[in-house]
Amino acid sequence: MNQRRLLQIAVAVAGLVPVAAGALGALRPELLALAGPPHAFTHAAYLSGLLLGLGLGFWSLIPTIERQARAFSLLTALVVVGGLARAFTAARLGAFGPPVVLPLVMELGVTPALWAWQRRVSKSFPTGLRT
Repeated sequence: MNQRRLLQIAVAVAGLVPVAAGALGALRPELLALAGPPHAFTHAAYLSGLLLGLGLGFWSLIPTIERQARAFSLLTALVVVGGLARAFTAARLGAFGPPVVLPLVMELGVTPALWAWQRRVSKSFPTGLRT
């Protein structure tokens, strides 16, 4: 199996995380174990919808992933910025349990690794970096 196909599979599998978590939070924010007034749940639902959109955005790149360097980079940057915000807040609050660390692994580990892989695959195609 070639690198392009393996990358497509990896992005499809990794995309399950934001799509599932985003859909859950968007449809049932009360299940996120948050406390606060009702408007806090609407904010959580909105942010979950963004997470769902990011996952769907990554999935939309899969068919022509070798030509999607710019879009893949943009989506990755959004995920990393969110991960950095999570990490800074976790450090400030001393909250580094599994509900924080596991998303950070995706945001600051897996997603940038997939980005680097996409760049390598993109460079192996003659017109890969043009879009």
